[in-house]
Amino acid sequence: MYEKNLGTKQKALRINLDRRIYGSFAEIGAGQETAAYFFKAGGASGTIAKTMSAYDMTFSDAIYGTEEGGRYVVESRLMKMLNREYNLVEKRLSEKRGVDSTFFAFANTVVALNFQKTNESHGWIGLQFQLTPMGPTNYVVIHVRMRDDENILQQQALGIIGVNLIYGCYYYYKSPEILLMSLMDDLTTDRIEIDMVRFSGPDFAKVDNRLMSLRLVKNGFTDAALFGSDGGVLQPSEALYKKHILMMRGRLRPITNVHIDLISNGQKQFLAEEDVDESKVVLISELTLHNLKAGDRDIDEKDFLDRVDILCSLGHMVMISNHHEYYRLVAYLSRLTKLKSGLLLGSPNLQDIFEEKHYQFLQGGILESFATLFSRKVKLYIYPTLQPDGSVYSCENFRVPEHLRPLFQYLIVNDKIEDIKNYNTEHMHITTDFVLEMIKRGEPGWEKLVPENVAQIIKEKSLFGLPSENNYVDTVKQIHQAVGNL
Repeated sequence: MYEKNLGTKQKALRINLDRRIYGSFAEIGAGQETAAYFFKAGGASGTIAKTMSAYDMTFSDAIYGTEEGGRYVVESRLMKMLNREYNLVEKRLSEKRGVDSTFFAFANTVVALNFQKTNESHGWIGLQFQLTPMGPTNYVVIHVRMRDDENILQQQALGIIGVNLIYGCYYYYKSPEILLMSLMDDLTTDRIEIDMVRFSGPDFAKVDNRLMSLRLVKNGFTDAALFGSDGGVLQPSEALYKKHILMMRGRLRPITNVHIDLISNGQKQFLAEEDVDESKVVLISELTLHNLKAGDRDIDEKDFLDRVDILCSLGHMVMISNHHEYYRLVAYLSRLTKLKSGLLLGSPNLQDIFEEKHYQFLQGGILESFATLFSRKVKLYIYPTLQPDGSVYSCENFRVPEHLRPLFQYLIVNDKIEDIKNYNTEHMHITTDFVLEMIKRGEPGWEKLVPENVAQIIKEKSLFGLPSENNYVDTVKQIHQAVGNL
């Protein structure tokens, strides 16, 4: 049962008094703040086998080895710390108290705010632990970004979330959703952000980490989460470090041939840019919380996973974000990489960007948003749309209020916006809503409007409301019969 009002000191004391729980702490980069809570709570000898802080890089390398690229605040460093410390606990204590104890190793590797307040504060935190004596081990790993503007406050927040993690793993493990929520007990998102979480081990075999990441965004713990093309969760700043990001946003329910045409031609133009290194380009399909919702209803988690599976099958990374406005999305991407990025948009999306009503809450209005959107190393690639009269709507005949036309021309001339060329006009009539309705009705022909492997996945799993095989055949017969009666 979730004890929402349980304080950090109370959690630490309860763990100290639980004679089953025993292990070690290794904390690098911001003191031993988590271990300190257990010492101050009293009865720490019941929980702590060892605490350490290999703060000096030479000592750290001697204990845990070196990291490729020389970075210390990375997940690979955290995993080395966890595995080494846990193995030591098990090796040295299993004979003495293994039958009565559930061992753990807690670790973090963190860079807190420096004296000049010029660095980015973030860290990796994790727990390797048993739930039964002599049993298998599990892991819960998170990545956090610290938002306090004082070093001492950041250290305090790290200690709190560390205690929350240990407590949650031992007392809320049966409900990973509650465990996740409890990580922010005694904290606010103004103090700390959790932008990645990963559960693993036999006791979490049924946990889908993509859903856990979705909940991070839904609960406001972070504004974006990222999955690899294999469906595994990724930490955005680590996965996209020194990468060119090419991103397409949409509902993608399902992805259609027009999306593939947009991506293919947009990618060719992006790779042709002089300041783009092809070997460093990553393609991301982005789903916003808004696009995941169906009207006023909450997010359908199965539908979300279906979309992710399909996109991953095409080799895409997938991002879910709460950055509804494009300028906020660009600001976020610019925090992840300093290399040039590209956004693939349809002309209706560009039309929406020029709607001033979206920026009424900004003191500088549309100019303030554009200062963020276009001052970064980002370029918009615009896919034309087909007008009702059969003409093509693109940047060449783009409709914009007269007082904003000079601004639009400035962006064109300065190579911030570019039409996608060599598009296939045969695909331009395809819309996601039209294809989705065909799928729901089991209407023949929708398969030709989506990539072949996407159609196969939709049929195999009966996705997006597609009638099951028997119902599908009956529906097709009904359609043919209705047509014959006309």
